[in-house]
Amino acid sequence: MAIYYLDSSALVKRYVSETGSTWVCSLFDPSLGHQFFIAAIAGVEIISAITRRAKGGSISISDSIAICNQFKQDFQTEYQVIEISEKIIKTAISMAELYALRGYDAVQLASGRELNILCLTNSLPVVNFVSADNDLNKCALSEGLAIENPNNYP
Repeated sequence: MAIYYLDSSALVKRYVSETGSTWVCSLFDPSLGHQFFIAAIAGVEIISAITRRAKGGSISISDSIAICNQFKQDFQTEYQVIEISEKIIKTAISMAELYALRGYDAVQLASGRELNILCLTNSLPVVNFVSADNDLNKCALSEGLAIENPNNYP
């Protein structure tokens, strides 16, 4: 059993076939007993990514609707959602300044960092921060998280 925090660039790979999708999907094998955490903002980001692909023509509108519906169901049942608290926003502001991150990347990192602190405080393993963004992964590593880039698993 491992604890995974997935940012939107990694999570979308569970719903849309691209580099790293097979690896991300393999994490969700129930026999492994992993726990999955996402930031609340990932809900908006995933729906946006899917519908924008339909608008751009890389997936059909009917597939987009089905994928969005599946994600909405999974959002309620498969993930432990980290609410964006004032503490996370303050940490994200500091991280945006420290690492020159984009806004939502800073929120993703702050959320993963807070989860990692909670896990370590409770003698749980280090959180596996999963992102397809190399720059964000470098920052997560600097913050003490284990990192995985699904793009390393074709």
